[in-house]
Amino acid sequence: PQLTSVLSILHRIAGVALAVGTLVLLWWLISAAAGPGPFAAAEAVISSGAGRALLFGWTLALFYHLCNGIRHLFWDVGWGFELPVVYASGWGVLGATLALTLGAWWWGYAAMGAW
Repeated sequence: PQLTSVLSILHRIAGVALAVGTLVLLWWLISAAAGPGPFAAAEAVISSGAGRALLFGWTLALFYHLCNGIRHLFWDVGWGFELPVVYASGWGVLGATLALTLGAWWWGYAAMGAW
């Protein structure tokens, strides 16, 4: 598999993950409006180890889809089609995705005082 085809497939997978993650976010918001009991149940699921792992994956998908979408916007105007640039921007998308995801989680934990 080439980097370009892998990134294309990942972009589609990330879009599906964002849709599913948005449904989970909606469930969490509705549970908050439904009262303390439903909200406590939703919080228990989301704050569990599996819930946090899914939330991390959703964050990763969000930043990947964002960064790769920006890359596609440059392609839409005809920039970056030279093969070395395609590979450099692909690796840049992966690096930016990782940096943004880890930075967001670090900032979130620091803001909550969870360190």
